[in-house]
Amino acid sequence: MQNKGLIRFFAIAFAVVCLYQLSFTYFSRKVERDAVAFSQSERVQSIARELSGGDELVEMVLMDSLRQTYERFYLDSMSNQVVFNMGVRKYTFQEVKERELNLGLDLRGGMNVTLEIAVPEIVRALSGNSQDPTFVTAMESATEASRTSRENFITLFGRAFRETDPNASLAAIFSTPEMRDRISFNATNEEVLRVLNREVDDAIDRSFQILRTRIDRFGVAQPNIQKLQAGRILVELPGIKEQDRVRRLLQGTARLEFWETYEFSELYSFFAAANDRLREALPRPEREVIEQQDELPVVEELTAEEILEEDAVPEPADDDELLDLLATDVDDELMIDEEMAQRNPLFAVLNMNIFLDPQTGEPFLGRGPMVGSAAIQDTARVNSYLRQPNIKGLFPRDLKLLWTVKPQGGAENMLQLIAIKVPTRGEPPLTGDVIVDARQDFTPAGGVEVTMAMNSEGAREWRRLTAANIGSSIAIVLDDYVYSFPNVNQEISGGRSSISGGFTVAEAQDLANILRAGSLPAPARIVEEAIVGPTLGREAISSGLTSFVIAFILVLIYMAVYYNRAGFVADIALVTNIFFIFGVLASLGAVLTLPGIAGIVLTLGMAVDANVIIYERILEEIRAGKGQKLAVADGYKNAYSAIIDGNVTTLLTGIVLYVFGSGPVQGFATTLIIGIICSLFTAIFISRLIFSYWIEKNTPIKFDTKISKDMLTKVDFDFLAVRKKFYLISSLVILVGIASFFVRGLSYGVDFSGGRSYVVRFDQDINTVEMRSTLMDYFEEAPEVKTFGPSNQVKITTTFLIDEESTAADSLAERRLFEGISEFFVAPLTFEEFVSDDDDKIIGRMSSQKVGPSVAADIKRGAVISVILALIIIFLYVAARFKKWQFGVGGLVTLFHDAIIVISLYSILYNIVPWTMEIDQTFIAAILTIIGYSVNDTVIIFDRIRENIGLYPKRDLKVNINKALNSTLSRTFNTSGTTIGVLLIIFLFGGEVIRGFSFALMIGIAVGTYSSLFNA
Repeated sequence: MQNKGLIRFFAIAFAVVCLYQLSFTYFSRKVERDAVAFSQSERVQSIARELSGGDELVEMVLMDSLRQTYERFYLDSMSNQVVFNMGVRKYTFQEVKERELNLGLDLRGGMNVTLEIAVPEIVRALSGNSQDPTFVTAMESATEASRTSRENFITLFGRAFRETDPNASLAAIFSTPEMRDRISFNATNEEVLRVLNREVDDAIDRSFQILRTRIDRFGVAQPNIQKLQAGRILVELPGIKEQDRVRRLLQGTARLEFWETYEFSELYSFFAAANDRLREALPRPEREVIEQQDELPVVEELTAEEILEEDAVPEPADDDELLDLLATDVDDELMIDEEMAQRNPLFAVLNMNIFLDPQTGEPFLGRGPMVGSAAIQDTARVNSYLRQPNIKGLFPRDLKLLWTVKPQGGAENMLQLIAIKVPTRGEPPLTGDVIVDARQDFTPAGGVEVTMAMNSEGAREWRRLTAANIGSSIAIVLDDYVYSFPNVNQEISGGRSSISGGFTVAEAQDLANILRAGSLPAPARIVEEAIVGPTLGREAISSGLTSFVIAFILVLIYMAVYYNRAGFVADIALVTNIFFIFGVLASLGAVLTLPGIAGIVLTLGMAVDANVIIYERILEEIRAGKGQKLAVADGYKNAYSAIIDGNVTTLLTGIVLYVFGSGPVQGFATTLIIGIICSLFTAIFISRLIFSYWIEKNTPIKFDTKISKDMLTKVDFDFLAVRKKFYLISSLVILVGIASFFVRGLSYGVDFSGGRSYVVRFDQDINTVEMRSTLMDYFEEAPEVKTFGPSNQVKITTTFLIDEESTAADSLAERRLFEGISEFFVAPLTFEEFVSDDDDKIIGRMSSQKVGPSVAADIKRGAVISVILALIIIFLYVAARFKKWQFGVGGLVTLFHDAIIVISLYSILYNIVPWTMEIDQTFIAAILTIIGYSVNDTVIIFDRIRENIGLYPKRDLKVNINKALNSTLSRTFNTSGTTIGVLLIIFLFGGEVIRGFSFALMIGIAVGTYSSLFNA
């Protein structure tokens, strides 16, 4: 063996680097174990015992709380302490934590979010919110087209603009005062589109940086944020337990605005007219009945001096039904009387800012800009009334109505409607762009507020604005929600102000973080989301590691039993391979996921292949009468081409997976690629170093045992003679599969269909049919309910609110889910307990996933492209490598055959077998892996055929092919048998999440082995 010294040096250096990188994980885990031990010390137990006063139940609760507090305190105190001393370099716990091996969210719990920046909103803003008819029509067309197209939005907009009016000029629309330095009035449409492209890219970059700043301030350990294609941004937050807070933080555009306001007394008559017009719009018979009732009373508009003090709330009189409605707070559970709703449609849902004088019983209008209040569930109805064209026209054109961000004044379920006065130019007098600092603070009375400091320009405008509105209110609006509307008592100079609105400390801190980080150029909408609870993460680690350890031990035993002493060398190479894989993962900062563990376990089976090919070649040389040294040298030399060809084809499919996959698929592809490269190095070089050492020492090396000696060496089966029978078998299976596909179809996961899915664990076994029937009333559709693993755990899939862009849609969907399934829990469960992510959680929502329609379409498109591209790449490689297109066609047909049979089985078996058979991203990963593995098997047989043709050119082609198939049988069954055995272990012990994935691989490799022998 040449260059032994260089290979030995490289192997040792590689091992040292891997050991160094994995050391960070060791020291990080050591500190965390110490923190747990510290939190469980006798001292903590004695404190809990003393505080509980002898009550055992109280002591248990206190102990749990104290443990969490002391564990967190210990880790915080160790943050800047040196825990890893390399001599020349010392690392603190925080630095070690940043360099440890990253575990995916499916292994430690957390939240994974894909945000989509609203590019159409950026374009509208760049146009100065132009109302040009051509522009508006083109924007609508481009927005609609973007839902199904992967093309750049600006390209779609440019095409739509050209189709709407070929002679229209974009420069006339976009040469606004803000854009005039970049777009001249006589610029061509192509020049304008190039500028828009740059502006959109800059806006997405700014959004990325702003989101990174917000996340950094959120205080999450090891967050991951990266830009994706099509204006999307991926955010991974491990260990996060406050999903609603994260959604608000990420989706808030933070457009802070200061507006002048109307007085309600200026607007009451318009609302009364709107109520009358809505009543007139009722069907004729109903209106006739209503007109016979008392007319709406005139409300006296009193002067400021005549109105009672604002904080003195008069009691309503009992003698007038309408005044009761207008002057009384609506209770959360109040069902509005149908007759009242017909008589006063608007006032039945909008509780007007009207009070009764306790002395005279006369109604009077409340002060300030508050129009009235409505129950949260009624705000949509109020909005729909006020947006009707015949109603909207009744109100002043400069009136804008906005809801408060949260209930005010102690009413838990009531939002207030605030009247904003919009200037002629349509923009607020002051925006958040002038904010230079913001922080959470406390008012003199102990309330929570956010204080802000403005730049000099903002301070001047704020002074002018407050001076002009003494005695009136100024509304502070963030993302079209009113946070507060304080009354101005005096001119405010210096540029300092505050926002108060009944915040909690956490809400105020988040708001301050958003304001400091800056405004997003456009709204960011969550289009894909996955939440995994820590309990499910721990179970995934347990099941994943169990399958890994069992498979690893069985492979080591098998190699030693089958290949004797050489088998132990293969075992050393396998152990080294695993060590290198984890070391490379840690070095690259890659994330280890549950499919990643499956990828490593699968790599074990594939790593065996290289050793098997080498050993079988060496055994052939030994049977030919060669000595040990020459047999080893020739065995390695003859095996190289088959090993390289087989692994390169699998590596190519891994690269396609990585490029076109996302999330768990990329995790699987990463470990597969690293595993293939490491297994090549260990099988070819590490094992060769050991053999060279033994040969130099004249140590005898055995490559077989009594069990395996001459196994499958004397087989002489005529494969080509029976090939047509196997063509017939394959054709029948494929025809049944095609028929099933058209009759039954496939079970698409949310990855491909879009929707929301939840894994929920109960405290009793569940009847899925009964639960599906119950949830129909809550989701307004029939959801899919399946048992997921044990009979007390189900997976619920629905498209409820999946098209809704509101930031509250995700929370509302979860609440509807809880309301629908709460009766299926034996022990009562609150909503907070249901969605919480406590470390010791036993029942409730264990994980959830959301995929928007646009993302689902992209995933489906990417899956089709990745499969087609993988097949084309492999065809070209095989055809070029073997210098005959027939080899490429043979391989390609075989791969189609394997993929179609696996898909057919998924169509035939879903809803029959007790595990999930969904078509999703991981299934596509399985199909591509099957393609890579099957072509690996086929290429090795092709390699032997090519060798036979070269050695015996005059021998009949049929004989050369049959000889090649028979001579590689031992390798085929050893490798396929080992890999299928490994996958069977994953299937049995790897957990429910990857059971369908491992089943697809197991069936695919069995079919691939069959097709390599009989079809290819």
